[in-house]
Amino acid sequence: MAFTSLNALNAFLAVARKRGFTAAAAELGISPSALSQSVRQLEERLGVPLLTRTSRSVALTEAGRRLLENAGPAVDQALEALRTAAVQPGEVTGRVRLTVPTMAVSTLIAPLLPRFLARYPKVEVDVRVEDRFVDIVAEGLDAGIRLTESIERDMVQVRLSDACRFVVVAAPSYLERRGTPETPDDLLSHDCICIRSPTTSGIYQWELERGPRSWRVPVRGPVITSDSHLLLRMAEAGVGLAYAFESMVTEQLRRGTLRVVLEPYAALVPGLFLYFPSRAQVSPALRAFVDVAREAAPRKKREAPEGTRGPASPRPPRKA
Repeated sequence: MAFTSLNALNAFLAVARKRGFTAAAAELGISPSALSQSVRQLEERLGVPLLTRTSRSVALTEAGRRLLENAGPAVDQALEALRTAAVQPGEVTGRVRLTVPTMAVSTLIAPLLPRFLARYPKVEVDVRVEDRFVDIVAEGLDAGIRLTESIERDMVQVRLSDACRFVVVAAPSYLERRGTPETPDDLLSHDCICIRSPTTSGIYQWELERGPRSWRVPVRGPVITSDSHLLLRMAEAGVGLAYAFESMVTEQLRRGTLRVVLEPYAALVPGLFLYFPSRAQVSPALRAFVDVAREAAPRKKREAPEGTRGPASPRPPRKA
């Protein structure tokens, strides 16, 4: 990889976003050794270390963090300009890079993508399904979908769903064996399928509410997982109670393999929102995606103002 300041900058940005040389090299189509050499040359030219390297990981120094935040969006815009230079008037091309939680895949993304791609067939959509908190600017993403409480205040927000609930569910076999909890405190004496936060690695406390009161229950049980599909499979098998986004258990509730318990205490959240940086120049591909997402959003909620944290509502669960 021939050294130029722009080549080296692009190499550094790839390593910073991927948090490693191997993945970044694969993305750029070069060898990890060539990539490492390019980043070292950039560090030598700047006179400051940009990365702290260990045998297993790569971390940004303070100078590296500043360079990523200041140069990343500008480089992305320049690359987008090169990709669209030969585009015909009115034609939209490019890439939209999204971070999406598991709860939004079947209900929002799966129905939205065919509609979007039918209208804009030359746009590539890179969907990264992950339930951890994601800094979309630092990781070079265009937008994300999250509950409004997970979104920074300076982000533009576009509503994608109506208000929805987190519910406690159980298999009929479990309820026959262990009985039905009647109050949040009853959860302390039940087997619960625990959720490990992908962001903090801690065990999530189930959040419930009724009127002005709210509870955060430190549940315990035989299984701990960060995978929502495994969580629901274990619940259907009668292993224990589960806590889930209601839209994710619609089919199980319809079939009767799961039942909602503690329904008066189900926590209401404002819904899911598409978000992107308010200070960034929005690419034509992202603007097209936002427009199609708005069209598909619930009609009665479309007029909610952007750039806010959504309508007033009870405190939503702190899902990672």
